[in-house]
Amino acid sequence: MKKTVISAALAVGLATTPVWASETIELKVLGQPGATGLIQQEKEKPFFENLAQSTGLPLEVNFKPLDTTGIKDVEELRTLKSGLFDIVSLRFSQVSRDEPTILGLDLVGLNPTYEAGLATTKAYGPVVDARLQERFNTKLLGIWPFGPQVLFCNAPITQLSDIKGLKVRVYDQNLAAVIDSVGGIPVPLSFGEVHQSLALGVVDCAITGPSSANSAGWPEVTTHVLPLGFQMAINGYGVNLNSWSKLNAEQQGTLEQAFSTLTDDIWQYSEELFEDAKRCNVGQEPCLYNNKFDLVEVPVTAADIALVKDAVKAISYPTWAEICDQSNPECSSDWRAALGARVGL
Repeated sequence: MKKTVISAALAVGLATTPVWASETIELKVLGQPGATGLIQQEKEKPFFENLAQSTGLPLEVNFKPLDTTGIKDVEELRTLKSGLFDIVSLRFSQVSRDEPTILGLDLVGLNPTYEAGLATTKAYGPVVDARLQERFNTKLLGIWPFGPQVLFCNAPITQLSDIKGLKVRVYDQNLAAVIDSVGGIPVPLSFGEVHQSLALGVVDCAITGPSSANSAGWPEVTTHVLPLGFQMAINGYGVNLNSWSKLNAEQQGTLEQAFSTLTDDIWQYSEELFEDAKRCNVGQEPCLYNNKFDLVEVPVTAADIALVKDAVKAISYPTWAEICDQSNPECSSDWRAALGARVGL
């Protein structure tokens, strides 16, 4: 492990010290990419910068956005397990390549609304937490969404089926299977690569949240947006268990409460941003938080809504379950126990 996150003196003293020790607790934190927008800039970054003051803990927090480090989002779980960072703002879809169990939180069609997404995280979050503790020495401290992920294209479309033959940026295998099922050509790209790829024609369309797209300037290089939610882009905060175990019970409780408050705040803020960005991207008012653009909004048809809803049973669950059960034999059975009744499985 790199430089210890907590002094040896504090580690020894925790067993007998019921209140905050005077030694400084160093926390190295890897955050969301700054380019993802306002949740990172207005909620996550200030939370970590002010964490010592808000909790009263003797913390020294070194916060770095992912896109300033050279670390790739697909490497976050390995980075956290190694101890290079103590806390990581995990991009769940991207790290699901290392742990497919995670993707059970956000199968295409599972979370059409914020209410459904919150119910999913409460029911299935403990399953993901247990798996991460077992395989990646990581404890979850909170789960939150960027919000519904929608389709942006630099080609005229009138419905989802118009992506047939078009190259579409995706961020996980589950979404790729659904795009493939309607004739699109899925292209895995990290978020930071998308703007240039759209501008150069490497991809014709791309999927992300309206606010993240707005912050990253996607409407500058696209013409149409189909506000059909495929996934909720659920993410979470993970802490290295070695770092966690060096805190006493009272310190752990204080941090858990702080993260609970943060994630509750993000759930509400995310929904506000989603509605605002939907309006801003197509030039409508009120436009309070995002930049105004003039994309063409493609009407969402009943057929498109039905396709995404039906994708859970027809495509996204069976595709994911087959992959996940290969690395985690209890994966699909755990998922059905937590969520199956809700979607008829």
